[in-house]
Amino acid sequence: MTITGGNAPDRSYRPPRPPGPPFAPADGQVPPQGRPPGLVPFRDRPRPAPAPAGEAEPVPRFGPALFAGSASTPTAADGRTGGASLRPTVTELRLSAFGTHRGVVLPLGPVTLLRGASGSGKTTALRAYEALARLGAGAELEEALPDAADRVPERSRPDSQGRRGFRIGCTVDGPVGPVHLDIAVQAEPTLRIVGERLTSADHTLFTTALRDPERSSVQAEWHTAGNTPVTRAPFPDDILGTALLPLRVAGKTQGQRDVLAAAEQVVVGLRSVFPCHPLPHRMRQPVPLGEGRLRRDCHNLAAVLHRTATECPRRHARLAALATAGCAGTVAGLGLRESEAGGTVEAVLERAGLPDMALGRLGDGELRYLALGLVLLTGPGVLAVDPVAEVPQAMQTLTVLADGFDHALDARQTAALLGLAGEICATGHMRLVAAVGEGVTGVTDELNGLKGPEVPEVPGVTVVDLGGDRT
Repeated sequence: MTITGGNAPDRSYRPPRPPGPPFAPADGQVPPQGRPPGLVPFRDRPRPAPAPAGEAEPVPRFGPALFAGSASTPTAADGRTGGASLRPTVTELRLSAFGTHRGVVLPLGPVTLLRGASGSGKTTALRAYEALARLGAGAELEEALPDAADRVPERSRPDSQGRRGFRIGCTVDGPVGPVHLDIAVQAEPTLRIVGERLTSADHTLFTTALRDPERSSVQAEWHTAGNTPVTRAPFPDDILGTALLPLRVAGKTQGQRDVLAAAEQVVVGLRSVFPCHPLPHRMRQPVPLGEGRLRRDCHNLAAVLHRTATECPRRHARLAALATAGCAGTVAGLGLRESEAGGTVEAVLERAGLPDMALGRLGDGELRYLALGLVLLTGPGVLAVDPVAEVPQAMQTLTVLADGFDHALDARQTAALLGLAGEICATGHMRLVAAVGEGVTGVTDELNGLKGPEVPEVPGVTVVDLGGDRT
């Protein structure tokens, strides 16, 4: 695996591991019992009391304490102040043993291109990121990973109890510094989270471990730094423990506040994700006028364009200009045509001196190009995502996961979209992680080497070459 681009680090980061047994003895096996967490001195952040015992656990809620002091502090366009990021962002994806990947560390910048041949694991990496995002939002393991058995490394061998699984993790940077989350999932014989570790700097804040295979729970331990240095409690084995911490930790001691701040940062950084894979054959028909939130396959593109034309004419005008750069012929603008009976709408290309042409008559590449451009120009209010409502949008980052980003696109369309992505993601409110084929290289070489003014300079793009050898 090779990494190019201005955001690529000099070496792959390996999260520090405190003394004790390893997190997992071998690929595909489950981890041993957890270890007592260490001490981490962070800023004092008062936390609300936990939910009363016996009540049903609601969806995790997050207070503004994670971003204490940021409201009155001058903030740069990228969401940083004083050298520290105010927007929790995922800066690293770790695939310790997941599908075809073993010991792979993927650095993630504002725009990250996962490049490689078919079978190199690009889609698998995006799938791992999406699974972590769903777990961070509080989804059950079966919902987040319905195909978990297919993600077990092929050559992994079951342990003495017949158990096989996989391990994934990530690093989330933000107000409290880099925080590392690693989880071990047992896929066979039953699906469950058998180990979880939340670390910051050189210290462990929270761990879980499977103690009794007969019970549907794991033993959780988190740092307290009070009269009792470590708190232990059972946690469900089908939900990410980090997402439950704001509901279970009171925040009365400094140690508890450290744990809460780290957990909130991870969840906020993971949760706002929009997986995008436009399907042209679903975008060709008129669609009902609805809520106007773009779906994963972009089948309701026309309804969303109807919304942007009425609510945000500036974005709509920018998309029309993008269509001019990437669609055949002379494009004067993007229009809409409602049915005579009402209730449905279709988008049309307005062409100078020619009749309007329905978007359904465009080629697959042109439709994908317009859909991806719309995704980059909009945000959580238009895309079908579930951000953290308790945290201001200015303190969140939306991550777009685009599989087959360059599918059916020519070099000019790909370069135009990357130029737009570089411009949008430089502001800090959006990031792009895209899987591309071998034909797309780093913008510092072949893309910028194409002749012609239509190919822009695209700074800040990290290209991770996964290669094709996974034997």
